[in-house]
Amino acid sequence: MLDSVLGKLARQHDPNVLVGFDTADDAGVYQLTPDVALVQTVDFFTPIVDDPYTFGQIAATNSLSDVYAMGGRPMTAMTLVCFPEQGDVKVLEEMLAGGLSKMIEANCTVIGGHSIRDEEIKLGYSVTGSVHPGRVLTNSSAKPGDRLMFTKTIGTGVISTAIKRGHAKEAWVHAAVKAMTTLNKVAADVVTSGSFKVNAMTDVTGFGLIGHVCEVARGSGASVQLFASKVPLLEGALECVQAGDIPGGLKANRNFAEGCVEYAEDVPDELRTLLYDPQTAGGLLISVAESDAEALLGALRKAGVPALEIGQVVEKRSPLISVAN
Repeated sequence: MLDSVLGKLARQHDPNVLVGFDTADDAGVYQLTPDVALVQTVDFFTPIVDDPYTFGQIAATNSLSDVYAMGGRPMTAMTLVCFPEQGDVKVLEEMLAGGLSKMIEANCTVIGGHSIRDEEIKLGYSVTGSVHPGRVLTNSSAKPGDRLMFTKTIGTGVISTAIKRGHAKEAWVHAAVKAMTTLNKVAADVVTSGSFKVNAMTDVTGFGLIGHVCEVARGSGASVQLFASKVPLLEGALECVQAGDIPGGLKANRNFAEGCVEYAEDVPDELRTLLYDPQTAGGLLISVAESDAEALLGALRKAGVPALEIGQVVEKRSPLISVAN
């Protein structure tokens, strides 16, 4: 719905806008000088875990991710908070403390924010970062022959739904929280070190893996082949699907994107389903030249990032995305 509305809006013509909203990228990029551009993003959402401190950490990690996905370095953040007028102030304090802990870890300074009364709690951040104008990484510059690397597991959407329904095992919750509170900072530092020919990058969040792969393929004028058996899954994710703990966002993602996807017959339906699972603070999807793929994968793992190669970019064809086992 939002996509259809944005498509009707008049475009502002400013030559300093290097990345705007017309490419469905992770953040906007605005050039200030020949050597400096701003990376700007905003994100907020309702609680997906019970512990307020952990929720704050997840909200901050998620908001910072879009700056990392553009190849940028976070600098400052503004807090966005909605909280009930009669709410427990201790809960609010814990939420903000959790978020601040991740901002400190990212060397990103919280300089203010805005709050409103709302019966439904919401928390997030507007984050500003910096990047060299010539080193911006977008989701629309992948090249045929590139290998696709992914730096985290998927399944936070179905596990969050299982948490709300009281179905999640403690081990599943622990693994999901660990994924959602791990910054993409280390992975981004490796990618932007200048040692590898990375052509495109995005983070996998609300549109699910397939949704973000679609954006990469369409924006790049290419197609993608995914290997479903290589996509790393959170512990318990398959069990959640089998139990019917399917979030509404997953169903919406599947309805929107599945028309451009073709599966091999041996790809299990549970795995097909998880490819559309909306992620919170998900991993980086990296499109790297084939010649540098092995070296990048090795460098990521050496840095402690559990990256895996999950697919490749190919010349544009139909279907846009093919999924093998």
